[in-house]
Amino acid sequence: MTRQETGIIMDILTTAYPAFYNGRNAPDMRMTVNLWAEMFAEDDVKIVAAAVKALIATDDKGFPPHIGAVKGRIRQISNPDEMTEQEAWTYIAKALRNSSYNAEEEFSKLPPILQDVVHAPQQLREWARMDEATVQSVVASNLQRSFRAKAQSRRDFEALPKDVQALARTFAAALPQMPEEPKPAALPPRVRTVEDIKADMEKTREILMQQAGTKKKPAAYTPPTPVDWERQRQDALRRFREVAQ
Repeated sequence: MTRQETGIIMDILTTAYPAFYNGRNAPDMRMTVNLWAEMFAEDDVKIVAAAVKALIATDDKGFPPHIGAVKGRIRQISNPDEMTEQEAWTYIAKALRNSSYNAEEEFSKLPPILQDVVHAPQQLREWARMDEATVQSVVASNLQRSFRAKAQSRRDFEALPKDVQALARTFAAALPQMPEEPKPAALPPRVRTVEDIKADMEKTREILMQQAGTKKKPAAYTPPTPVDWERQRQDALRRFREVAQ
């Protein structure tokens, strides 16, 4: 979009929000036009205009859209089929069905953004060998959260002007690469001993006894009251007299 075409966008905004732009002097408007022309230099004016009009149509605050909001709407218009978090997990869940022994092949089929999230085929293999309940809850939640962060990071980067993107890539390439720390070797599974089995059997027996009601707690001891003591003493004297007669 050229500076002249930016004037078309400014006309749309000033018409839709006259109170906001009323009273702004020429230098201020010139600075606004220059900034918008620079930020949207890589975008077609028709797409920018469509994004601005879409934001105006859904606005309920009464304020003109800012550059970031317009960039976001342009992305939605340009990428109507952008992958959702649920769709990302569907890709991963499908890959896990065959990743116990073919993780490399399944990893290569994933879209690039999911490869960035998963990092390596070994991760697919580890997930594939976990129990289903953990995969569908913990792994699914963490994967979708990581995908959401990665997708947002990409959107933020793509919204930057091309020269800023190039500068960021230059700085990133100049940074020293940190070596990856090797993962610790997995511990071998603990071998169950005879004592372990006996302990499990005893625990099972206690549970079954509790469920069957055969294991009852002894009643709590309650000492007799003075009245009870006197009644018991009188009963004992009466029985003694009966025996003596």
